[in-house]
Amino acid sequence: MDSYFSSRLHHRLRETVRGFAEREVRPRIAEMEASRTVHHELSRLIARQGWLGATISPEYGGMGAGHLAKTIIIEELSRVSGAMGAMVQASQLGTAKIVHFGSDAQRKTWLPKVASGECLPTIAVTEPESGGHVLGMEASAVRDGDDYVLNGSKVYVGNSHVGDLHGVVVRTGPGSKGLTAFLVEADRPGFRLGPQQQAMGLHGFSFGELIFEDCRVPAANRLGDEGDGLAVAYSSSVLYGRANLTAVSLGIHQAILEETTRFATERIRYGKPLSELPTVKLKLGQMQSRLMTARLAAYHAVHLLDQGLSCDTELMNAKLVNVESAIDSGRNAMEIHAAAGLFTDRSIERYLRDAHHIFAPAGTSDIQLLRLGEVALGQGKGSWSERLSDLVRTPEPEPASA
Repeated sequence: MDSYFSSRLHHRLRETVRGFAEREVRPRIAEMEASRTVHHELSRLIARQGWLGATISPEYGGMGAGHLAKTIIIEELSRVSGAMGAMVQASQLGTAKIVHFGSDAQRKTWLPKVASGECLPTIAVTEPESGGHVLGMEASAVRDGDDYVLNGSKVYVGNSHVGDLHGVVVRTGPGSKGLTAFLVEADRPGFRLGPQQQAMGLHGFSFGELIFEDCRVPAANRLGDEGDGLAVAYSSSVLYGRANLTAVSLGIHQAILEETTRFATERIRYGKPLSELPTVKLKLGQMQSRLMTARLAAYHAVHLLDQGLSCDTELMNAKLVNVESAIDSGRNAMEIHAAAGLFTDRSIERYLRDAHHIFAPAGTSDIQLLRLGEVALGQGKGSWSERLSDLVRTPEPEPASA
């Protein structure tokens, strides 16, 4: 299955990222778990590897490797640390808005910085009161000469406390045509961060609050035209968010299976490895089956995206299948570990905590099922992947480049 979608370039990329994750990320996990705050140094180190530029054209210094390559990068980092996989996926989410909606000047200014790791971008849409209901947002921007003045707040912003450039969607008028997106530098007057709150999992990653109080932003920082904000929010979530979070879940799922098979093989019960018990072997088989199905759904969806083909439905399904499968396998893993899985000297409890963090962003499983139900009824909302296909199509890598 892996070879069906992957080239030698992808295989080499996987080896590179896995080696880096084992060498640089794994030794820092204990520190991140103890501090439960964003790890600035490691986030920057990962960014400097150039992986944030996976979908950025070489014209702007990026890898130009496409969405499958991006998926493999996030997956391999998440296999070791869901937090660092989440860091990369959030930056990729921030990259999408510039790739798809940025002006020539904005692309030339920011994409090379993202690709080199100098800039960590974010996207900020969710608000305290409206939650995931995008049209319910109240944060505003008012035109004042050559500037816009932003007021309001955004929450659950991935990379909030390590980000350099925030893509913020706010209200400039009524209704669905009254949303507009802006690029806001982290050092701009009138912008500040809320305190970072401790969370259940993804320790080392930040997803916090951005606050705007009469924050002046030049009109040149507007992404697209006034009224394009809904498209910025939805396209980033559909084309990047679902795919990226799928990759995080996939990496965590792989780690859950590896950790559990190792435990079951090493732990002796009744004079033989725990894995020899039929009930344990059955659960391992369930986990293996789920992982294979989840990976197939993930790779197929991003393969279509790289080809510029319609794949909104496949991306919804991939996110649904991967999140639910990882959580289900996490429960099986805890059943096999029993009381041993409750202590922090083993990684399994971290994987399970981290897996639950991927449930809500870019739509909960109920939202994915609702949208898939609409597709079944012929009531689909249209295809963002088709609308933006010219911007996401990635050529097949030549074997010589591997």
